[in-house]
Amino acid sequence: MHKLLWVLIYTGCLIWSAYHPKDQLTWWLEVLPALLGAILLAVTYRHFTFTRLVYGLALVHCVILMVGGHYTYAEVPLFDTLGDYFGWERNNYDKLGHFAQGFVPAMVVREIVVRNHLIFGGLWQFVFITSFCLAFSAFYELIEWWVAVATGASADAFLGTQGYAWDTQSDMAFALIGAMSALLLLSGIHNQQIEQKRSLYGRTQ
Repeated sequence: MHKLLWVLIYTGCLIWSAYHPKDQLTWWLEVLPALLGAILLAVTYRHFTFTRLVYGLALVHCVILMVGGHYTYAEVPLFDTLGDYFGWERNNYDKLGHFAQGFVPAMVVREIVVRNHLIFGGLWQFVFITSFCLAFSAFYELIEWWVAVATGASADAFLGTQGYAWDTQSDMAFALIGAMSALLLLSGIHNQQIEQKRSLYGRTQ
């Protein structure tokens, strides 16, 4: 994806998301990872340019976060409609968010691992990356807990449990499924793009 198009889509979604969000605190809590992620990608762009696939996935993840920040994860209208159609008892947009929380970081970590020759062997790469993504998801759940303790009832929209007793465990499960899905579905095309970068910039990249 061309970087100008990436920036335009990101900026447009950010402006829309920030315009009269459902809950201001929730907006900051949900969108902050997208802001930090964009800054990190910009800072590292010259030193470690990722593949088009990773940048595209990162943008999709940012959009998911911005939509969740605007409406709150429990009140995204499209998923209310889907819930009525499929008979869901809750708005499941948060599950999409946690699936992406595993799916996208898996490809980011995979690119770092493969291009820097950190782990050899497809099986060990798979184990390490999925374990990393599951640990990242668990740490994010701890952050949600700390925020809830610090802010009290005002963090309810951020937690988005909607009364589901197993919300934390299912969030981590969806992140794990997302990470595994990304590795199983996208490793082939990811390898092709990594090889293209190596041919352009040298075997060390």
